[in-house]
Amino acid sequence: MTIHALRSLKLVLLAAVTLSACSPGSPTPTPTLALPTVAGTIAPIPTATRTQTPPIGVDPASLRGVSLQVWHAFTGGSGSVFTEQVDQFNSVNEWGIAVTQTGYGDYTTLFDAVNSALESGSTPNLVAALPEQILSWDASASVVDLSLYLSDPAWGLGRDVISDFPPIFLAQDNLDGKQLGVPAQRSARVLFYNKTWAHELGFDSPPATADEFRQQACAANASFRADADPQNDGYGGWVVDTNWQTTYSWLLAFGGGLVDGNVYGFRTDPNLAALQFLKGLFDDHCAWLSTEPTPFDSFASRSALFISGDLAEVPMANESMSRLNNIDEWTLVPFPGTSGRVLVTYGPSYSVLKSTPEKQLAAWLFTRWLLSPENQTQWVKATGLFPLRTSILDRIDAYRTASPQWDSAVGDLPLAQGVPQLVSWRKVRYVLEDGTKVIFRTGIPVDQIPSILTEMDSTAKEISNK
Repeated sequence: MTIHALRSLKLVLLAAVTLSACSPGSPTPTPTLALPTVAGTIAPIPTATRTQTPPIGVDPASLRGVSLQVWHAFTGGSGSVFTEQVDQFNSVNEWGIAVTQTGYGDYTTLFDAVNSALESGSTPNLVAALPEQILSWDASASVVDLSLYLSDPAWGLGRDVISDFPPIFLAQDNLDGKQLGVPAQRSARVLFYNKTWAHELGFDSPPATADEFRQQACAANASFRADADPQNDGYGGWVVDTNWQTTYSWLLAFGGGLVDGNVYGFRTDPNLAALQFLKGLFDDHCAWLSTEPTPFDSFASRSALFISGDLAEVPMANESMSRLNNIDEWTLVPFPGTSGRVLVTYGPSYSVLKSTPEKQLAAWLFTRWLLSPENQTQWVKATGLFPLRTSILDRIDAYRTASPQWDSAVGDLPLAQGVPQLVSWRKVRYVLEDGTKVIFRTGIPVDQIPSILTEMDSTAKEISNK
């Protein structure tokens, strides 16, 4: 690749990232809408003691009639169930707290609205926003640290309840011991896998390693090359997906990542190995680009053994399978690599913005109520997303039986990792997505991928400093 071509690529990446960061967030049926890689552990939440900050000192009587403004970007099933729960809380809460909600069409619009409100001084009390957006507001000292609220003996959740949350869900919003938010909903990008077809190809289990993934994807393509129709020789394996969550999952599966401290690093040996592996699949016809708006018909028609998509998109896959009369058994699996299987969870969190002690406590009490087992049971059934509390699995046996793919994904939650805890991730994630598009859609040979990663590093550094 020439120096001129590299400079042109950088301009393409910068333009694409700028447009992506300013445009509405990725459309999602419910959420999808997600490093120092956030591990599956969480820093201990400080406990209020007599030698530390005292428990929350708000008189319950002062909560009477408090009005709350809650802003969010819930749509579809999430938006419907949230509206129902707001109405129910307003009817039953013992303090007479009145919640008013404002919904935005996407998280970019929500982010801009909150920024404008912070400048004008007329802010909402509670926001359901993406973790990197919350980090931006924390940088201006606008976010309440919920550590004290979580552990308060009168108003908190208690250790037993806190341990009911998958650790990664709380860890995503825990920064240097400050709990900047608690999960509102979580989803993940996963692989959709046709078990019946794989069994016919000679495979008895989903791939657990990169080599096994390649074997199965290439076997699916070989089944098309063995027939008399040359027009379908490109089908079979994995439908290439350049979504940033998909690429990020593959990088982690190969032992890679994007952050060292507070510095982005795209060009590393593990990242290079992951992208060369994927491009090698494509060059060998074991992965292919689809021109369809979604990959679910390709999956249901047995044109692809693997596709990748969001947990929220399971109903779309079921619809395609039903419409195309496909009764194959299929499931959801994590991304397999050389360093194990990977599941990256992502989604909005509830964050309390600073106001008065009474409004902050009222916002926390509403959040605490939303996270109750009863409400979380309703939320899962309405959205099909991950349960935020593991104990509710005992409440939804019928749902689990009727949704075996969802149940399989929930079983992989111990593998879950998060995304970078950096404000700039709001923009830099698009560098990953747009760089992946360049690799697969411009005919770049495998040996030029290091140059692409170098340009991605340069672009990430430039936009993260703005």
